[in-house]
Amino acid sequence: MSLAKQANLFGEIEAEEKDSKYSTKIEAPVYQPGERKPNILELVDCGKCNQLSREILESKEITKEEADFLIKAAGRHNIFNYELIADYYAHASPQMQRLMEKSALVIIDFNQAIENGYVKLCEEIRNQYLEHQE
Repeated sequence: MSLAKQANLFGEIEAEEKDSKYSTKIEAPVYQPGERKPNILELVDCGKCNQLSREILESKEITKEEADFLIKAAGRHNIFNYELIADYYAHASPQMQRLMEKSALVIIDFNQAIENGYVKLCEEIRNQYLEHQE
């Protein structure tokens, strides 16, 4: 997803005051699903994770516990394509949709997001942002 597209996800950004460069006004994006269901392999780029995992598994100088830890850490390098994930979600089975929501791959229901703890994190970030604006 391009930087410009990401910047527009939360609606138009307008200055609230002449002195302020940024707005705290946030509106949820309106998503229009694509007609094509993407192949599940298109949803994530695992290249860097796989490269690191191979290197970790081939290493003879670390313990099994260290390797297990590093393999888990390598997962941080997976790159998710959220635009395609949203398209996939729109065409997925109800069970797959529920699990995607639970994993926060998509956030459809605000109350469910609160229940799963994701909105709390967003609220904390928002509060920190507002605190720095004062």
